[in-house]
Amino acid sequence: MKIKKILIANRGEIAIRIMKTARLMKISTVAIKTALEPNAMYLSFADEIFDNSEDVSEIPVFLDIEKLIAIALNTGADAVHPGYGFLAENAYFADKCIDNKIIFIGPSPDAIYKMGNKTIARKLAMKNGIPMAMGSEGNISNEEEAVAIASKIGYPVIVKAASGGGGRGMRIIRKAEEMERMFIIASKEAEKAFNDPSVFIEKYIENPKHIEFQILGDTHGNVIHLGERECSIQRKHQKLLEEAPSCALDEKLREVMGKMAVQIAKEVNYHSAGTVEFLLDSDKNFYFMEMNTRIQVEHPVTEIITGIDLIEQQILIANGEKLKYRQEDIKLKGWAIECRINAEDVQSGFAPAPGKIENLSMPSDPYVRIDTGIQSGSVIVANFDSMIAKLIVKGKDRRDAIKNCKMALDKVWIRGTKTTLPFFRLLVRNDKFQNGTFTTAFIENDLDKYYFNSEYEEILAAWLATKLFVEENLKEDSINVDFENGKEMSPWLMNKRVNQF
Repeated sequence: MKIKKILIANRGEIAIRIMKTARLMKISTVAIKTALEPNAMYLSFADEIFDNSEDVSEIPVFLDIEKLIAIALNTGADAVHPGYGFLAENAYFADKCIDNKIIFIGPSPDAIYKMGNKTIARKLAMKNGIPMAMGSEGNISNEEEAVAIASKIGYPVIVKAASGGGGRGMRIIRKAEEMERMFIIASKEAEKAFNDPSVFIEKYIENPKHIEFQILGDTHGNVIHLGERECSIQRKHQKLLEEAPSCALDEKLREVMGKMAVQIAKEVNYHSAGTVEFLLDSDKNFYFMEMNTRIQVEHPVTEIITGIDLIEQQILIANGEKLKYRQEDIKLKGWAIECRINAEDVQSGFAPAPGKIENLSMPSDPYVRIDTGIQSGSVIVANFDSMIAKLIVKGKDRRDAIKNCKMALDKVWIRGTKTTLPFFRLLVRNDKFQNGTFTTAFIENDLDKYYFNSEYEEILAAWLATKLFVEENLKEDSINVDFENGKEMSPWLMNKRVNQF
C-alpha cells in the first residue's frame, strides 16, 4: 500500500468514521487538537495527535491550507482525508497536497473545480444530454439580466450561488418585483460564504423530491453507482433525514438516473466517492442539480444497503487501485434511514443550541448504527456544526426500517441541550412520511408543529431527574430503560434492562 499515514483534516464524527476504517486497513491516522475542543472525542481514536491548541487565530486550522500542509509534512503523513465540509471540495487544497507529494483522498483538483462551479457543471450536463431545469447558460451579471431571463422561462425561479452549496446564496423568487432585492441578497450571501458572488438562475421546480446517486470512480476510468438516496426531508435546503433507497424510484427509473450520474462523472474523469444530485417532479421527470465531490454526511445509508465501506473505497482508489465492483455486482438489500440529531431548538425554528452534553444514551440494538463524535461531558461549540450524532437504522423493507427507527429514537436520551429528537419522533409518526408521498416542501407545508409530545413526557422527565439524583448522590447501580416495541409507555412499566443512561 502507498498510504501509511493519513492526516484527518477534519473533526467530529466524520474524523472518527475515517479513523475506524483506517485502523481496519492498518493505516495510522493523525488528528489535530484545537483550542476550541481540547478534549474532543475524536482525538482518542487517532494513533497520533498534533497539538494545535495554542493557535487561537480567527481562521480555524481546518480552513488553513498552508497550516494543514505543514502539519502533514511535520507528522510524516503521506495522505490527507478532508472528510466533508471545510476544505473537502477545495480544488486549491487538493492541488497543494499534490504539489507537496501528499495524496489527497478525493477526486482530482480539475474535477473538484468543474463540478464545484455550478455553471460549468450545468454546461457539462447539457453537453451530455442530462435533463436540467431551464435557466441561464452561465453566471448572471446583474438583476436586470436576471429579470429578463426569469420573464423568459417563467416564475417561480431560483437564484443559486455558482460556488458552494448547502442552501447558502440561494433564493426563490415568485414575481419580478422581488428580483432586485433577492438577487442582491443571494449574491452577497454567496460572496460571504464562498468568496465568490457569482450566481445563476433556473426555473424553480415546485414540490419535488430530492434524489441523489452515490458514485464511485477509480483512476483507470471505471465508474459505477451504488443506487440512490432519498433526501427530501429538509428545511431551508438543509437535509435532516435521508434514506436509501427511495420509494419514488422503480428499477427502470433507477437505471436511467444512475446511468446519467455515471455519465457526468466520466465527463470529468472522476475518481473517488461522489454524489450526483437530482430533483424529481410529480410526473417522474428528473433534473440535474449538482455534484458533490466528497463523502456525504448521509453516506452510511448507502453502506448499509450495499455492504460497501465507502471510506475504504476512497482510500483504495487514492492508492491507485481498480474498483473491484462492476455495476452488475451492486445489489440493494433492505432499507436504511438516517436521522441527523443536532443540538438545535426545534420550537425556535431549529436555532442552534450549543452547550455541554451532561448525559447521553444511545441504543445498541443490532438494527442500529450510531456515528458520533460526542459523549457525556462533550461541549457543542458555536464555532462548529451542531451535530451530536447520526442515528442510522436498517430494516428488511421501508416499513420495517420506519418501525425500527421509531423504536431507536425512543431509546435515545440526551441531557444538557435541546436537540432535534422531538422533531424526528414526530416525523416517523406522520402519515405522509410513512406512505412516502412527502416532497422537499413537506416541513413547510405539511407539519403544523415541529415536535412530538409524549403523554408521559412530564412523568418521564421527573423519573430521569430522580434517577440522576440516585446515580450522582447515592452511588447506586445505573437504572436501565427500554421502550417495548416502539410504544410510548409509562416509565413505571419500563422493566427491561437494555440501555444504561
